[in-house]
Amino acid sequence: MPPTFVIAGRIAREFILPSSGQPLLDQPGGNLLYAAGGLLVWEKEPGLLARVGENVPRAWLKELEARGVDIQGVRILPQSIDLRSFIAYNEKFEITRGAPVSQFARRELPFPKSLLGYQSPPEVQQDAKKPDPLAPLPVEIPRAYLEAGAVHLCPLDFMSHNQLAHVFKASSVNTVTLDPSPGYMSPPFYKELRVVLSGLTAFLPSEEELRALFWGATNDLWEMAAALGDYGCEIVVVKRGARGQMVYDVKGKHKWEAPGYSSRMADPTGAGDSFCGGFLAGYKKTYDPLQAALYGNVSASLKVEGSGAFYPLDVLPGLAEARLHALKDLVRKA
Repeated sequence: MPPTFVIAGRIAREFILPSSGQPLLDQPGGNLLYAAGGLLVWEKEPGLLARVGENVPRAWLKELEARGVDIQGVRILPQSIDLRSFIAYNEKFEITRGAPVSQFARRELPFPKSLLGYQSPPEVQQDAKKPDPLAPLPVEIPRAYLEAGAVHLCPLDFMSHNQLAHVFKASSVNTVTLDPSPGYMSPPFYKELRVVLSGLTAFLPSEEELRALFWGATNDLWEMAAALGDYGCEIVVVKRGARGQMVYDVKGKHKWEAPGYSSRMADPTGAGDSFCGGFLAGYKKTYDPLQAALYGNVSASLKVEGSGAFYPLDVLPGLAEARLHALKDLVRKA
């Protein structure tokens, strides 16, 4: 049986120093798992599409299967691959991605041997048209995944997004959502985005990414959303962190603003990806863009309260539904 949901993205070995509390050392993460965690708040058994090295901890894959996740789309390459990712937060939750030695020393924490030799990757990929060797390849998509009900593409390079979106849109999948990578959200890529956005169900950029794409053209976020809607996608959602989301329904030209749920901030890592997973689940439940955004909003609100991709699954039963109900009364039509 094909999975109802498929998520494509990257898996990482995460080392996180939160603003307070214990560090998270060599734990499963990456945009793929955070999106899966956000979806699993509401639904079950997503299929994952990713590439990893032979050195990926097998216990992680078993844990995913134990959570009911389909991992037949996780391709294990025949070589070791460095999947490490380091993030540190200060008291204001500002991010530092480099200098792990000094970050651990500043907090008087022992430096983990498993982080020795770590080199911080560039914030933005230098050549956004160069395929990431860890991005899933269309030829590696399991046949059953092409019959899924809904697919989400986590941030990847432009070429991989273009190819994967094309394959899934040409299959029997009727819902495809996409979270862009900062690497190609810039004015030179504006016209080329048409090939990716055409036929897309929902485009889910952050406010920062959207402003970078329209730099020098306009400062009006609704104008930006409408311009992208003209490229053929059905919904544009602007993720604004703690300020919530702006939701634009292209066909009806409806506009909504949803505030972020007031959460206890502990670790914001992966909140945007968690939102996207929740959005996909909510859209498949309701086929309503605003309701889908509220599902994603709740997934993100749960994620920021703790560390780890699957932290949202360990909260009190009924909490997600209670937050969803509370948010419905706070939406404002623009």
